Amino acid sequence: MRLYNLAFALLVATVLTGCNDTLDTAKVDLSTVKNKVQQPLPNSILAEMQKRDMPRNSPIMIRILKEEGKLEIWKAKADNRFEVIKSYDICAWSGKLGPKVKEGDRQAPEGFYNLSPANLNPNSKYYLAINTGFPNRYDQANGRYGTNLMIHGACSSSGCYSMTDEQILEIYAFARDAFKGGQTSVQLQALPFRMTAENMARYRDNPNFDFWKMLKVGYDNFEVTKRPPEVAVCDKKYVFNQQVDGKISAATAACPSMSTPPALVSALSTYNKTYEVAYAKALDKLDGKVWYEPSEAERKAVVAAKRKGRDLAYAPTGTSLEAGKLMSQAEFQAFMEKKMAAAEAKPATTVLASAEIRPSTPADRMKQGRLPMTTGTTPAAPAATATAPAPTVVTAEGKATTVPIPEQNPLAYAAPPVSVESAKKPFWKFWSKD
Repeated sequence: MRLYNLAFALLVATVLTGCNDTLDTAKVDLSTVKNKVQQPLPNSILAEMQKRDMPRNSPIMIRILKEEGKLEIWKAKADNRFEVIKSYDICAWSGKLGPKVKEGDRQAPEGFYNLSPANLNPNSKYYLAINTGFPNRYDQANGRYGTNLMIHGACSSSGCYSMTDEQILEIYAFARDAFKGGQTSVQLQALPFRMTAENMARYRDNPNFDFWKMLKVGYDNFEVTKRPPEVAVCDKKYVFNQQVDGKISAATAACPSMSTPPALVSALSTYNKTYEVAYAKALDKLDGKVWYEPSEAERKAVVAAKRKGRDLAYAPTGTSLEAGKLMSQAEFQAFMEKKMAAAEAKPATTVLASAEIRPSTPADRMKQGRLPMTTGTTPAAPAATATAPAPTVVTAEGKATTVPIPEQNPLAYAAPPVSVESAKKPFWKFWSKD
C-alpha cells in the first residue's frame, strides 16, 4: 500500500473540527459602526488606492488560498490590470484541501465562482456574508452539491470561509463599492494553494491533483494577464479565455471548436517554460520526501491558545502550512503508524464526537436547527444531544493534545444566489472576439 494511501485512509477517519486562524484583524471598533452595510472603507485603504491609481469603484476580484489561509482582494487600476490591495488571514475554514463534493462533508468550495449583487447578504447571522455561489455550473455538471457556502464573519465554519467581523466589514465594502461602480460580476477564485511549481510538486500524489491541474490553467491565465479569466464549462470541465466557434450549449455537452488567442498563447508559452524548469527542480528537491497535510483538528490544536477568553463559537484553526510537515519517507511511515495506534486506542471518542457534534445528513442538521428551513415551514425543535468529550489528536510533532470542538452555528444565508448576466463583457476581459 502506497504511503499516501495509508495517510489518506487514516485521515478520512480523523475527527475534523474548526475553521482558520486570523492574525490580520482589521482595526475597526464595531461598536462605533452605525450602518454596517454602508460602512466606508478605512481612509488608509482609500489613500492606498489613490496612490496606486485605483478608482474607488473600479472592479475587484477575490482570491482564496486555502493552505496559506489567505483571502486576497485584487482591484483594477486605471490601466485595467489588477493588483492586490488587501490580504486577510482567513479566520476559519473547515475540512482539508480539496473541493466540496456533497452536503455535510464540511469541505469549503474550490473553483471559479461569479458573485453578483444578489450574493451579498446584509442580514446574515454572522454579521455580514457573501454567498460563494456554490454549486456553480461545473459543480452541478459533476454531481457536486451543497447549500449556503459563505464568506462570512464570526470566525466559525462548517464548510464556509469565515473571517472576523471586522474583516468581513471591509470585504463587503470592497464588493459593494465595485458593484456601485457598475461591475455586474465579481470573480471568486477559491484555490487550494498558490499553484507554484513547488506546491504542485508537493501535492503530485494527492487524489485531487487532476482537478487542481485544471484549476491551474485559470490560475496561470490570471498570473500572465493580471485580469480575471473568462470562465466557461463544457464537457464537465473548466475552460479559460477561449474563443469559441458557436455557443456552449450545456456544461455537460461536448466542447465546441475553440482556440486560445495568439497573444495569450505566446505569453503562456514563456510562462510555462519557466514553470517546467522550476517543477523539475522541485521534484529533485522533494525526492524521497513526503508532505504531511494536517487534519483540521491538528490545525486547530496549533492555535488553541487564540481561543482563550473568547466565546466557544470563535474557532480559529491555523493554516495547513503551520501544522503540516515535510518528512522523509521513513519519518512519515513511523509517524503514520503512531497516529494509527493512537486512533485505534480511542475509537469511541472519535465516533461519538463525529456523530453528536456534526450530524452527517441535511435532515439531521435540520432537526438540530443547523440548516435554515424553507419559507412556509415550521422548524422542528432542536434534538437534545449529549456533550461529547473532546478528541485527542497527535500533532505533526508527535505530541498528543486535546482539541475542543465548538457547537456548529446555523448557516448564514438560505436564499440561493441569483445569476446576473450582462450583455456587455467587462472591459478587462479583452481576450474575447467581441
